[in-house]
Amino acid sequence: MSTLQTATPSAAALDSNKTDESIAVVANQWQLIWWKFRKHKLAMLGGSVTFVIYFVALFADFFAPFPPNAYASNYTYAPPQQLHILDQTEDGLRLQPYVNGYKVEIDYNAGRRNFVVDPEVKIPVGFFVEGEPYKILGLIDANIHLIGPLHADDPMYLLGADRLGQDVFSRTIYGARISMTIGLVGVAMSLVFGVLLGGISGYFGGWVDTLIQRVIEFLQSIPSIPLWIGLAASIPVDVPPLQVYFLITIILSVIGWTGLARVVRGKFYALKSEDFVKAARLDGCSSLRIILRHMVPSFLSHIIAVVTLAIPGMIIAETSLSFLGIGLRTPVVSWGVLLQEAQNIRAISTAPWLFWPGVGVVIAVLALNFLGDGLRDAADPYA
Repeated sequence: MSTLQTATPSAAALDSNKTDESIAVVANQWQLIWWKFRKHKLAMLGGSVTFVIYFVALFADFFAPFPPNAYASNYTYAPPQQLHILDQTEDGLRLQPYVNGYKVEIDYNAGRRNFVVDPEVKIPVGFFVEGEPYKILGLIDANIHLIGPLHADDPMYLLGADRLGQDVFSRTIYGARISMTIGLVGVAMSLVFGVLLGGISGYFGGWVDTLIQRVIEFLQSIPSIPLWIGLAASIPVDVPPLQVYFLITIILSVIGWTGLARVVRGKFYALKSEDFVKAARLDGCSSLRIILRHMVPSFLSHIIAVVTLAIPGMIIAETSLSFLGIGLRTPVVSWGVLLQEAQNIRAISTAPWLFWPGVGVVIAVLALNFLGDGLRDAADPYA
């Protein structure tokens, strides 16, 4: 005769459940967002890649072997050299990084000389080598570079050279500094316009809302590329490069705030009838304080997600303007400026390595989009 047995949870299991429940109860909004965000594998990958790109851009002087405008006319359109870590010697393999040198071949049909990697010539390469002096963050003098040739006169072009004999690898690293920061600065300015004008529109309503929304609709109705071209072309040619950088940033910000303003307006319409907003109003808080101190923090996670997804648009906009020749100009080094070198048939047919800055754009945009998607999903941890 079988007897019924009822399984009773052990004390350890009960304690574990109580611990999990207590953790869930005391977890704040940001902890819940982080727990949900780290479950998004692509978002974690995108965040890691984004961090690496910004870290390299911040310390570009250290990571780049050469200055951005250093050139060697003897190595125009030199092909990429493969970096070898181990060197085969008579005594066996030893740890000595090197790249192979070049030999020149004359193309009599085309009437030009071509560089070919010579496997017989080995150029020693070192890590943390001394090179051109620079300032870390513009403050601290230094001259150590992550990688470079042991002899300063030896050629080292890991991603090839352009028409002036400039190192594409170094210029791509320096280009990340401009292209990635213009996205941050532009989005920061768009954030101010979008939150302020969108908040005023949704909070007050009436004729204020109507006026701001008509302005937004007018800006959104204008084709983006012709508007960019018209505004960017209005910048005089003799304007210094640094001023051009800030003017392009302002142009992108003036155009890019409308989408965020619409999102903020919708949120404010939903929140302005909430009890905490009414309590703040009865307590005598000013409208600006209610908007900035009470309403905006209540959906700050959504704003972060929207801003993260807006940065790739800023990067592509700057790259497109500079590629067309109406954005940033040399001697400023950005990914769009570098891609101007790939506009001719010579680059497409014989120097495809000039497209490497475009690969940087693709990787950065994909990483930021993955990060933004993860933040957008995690912004509502209860969904």
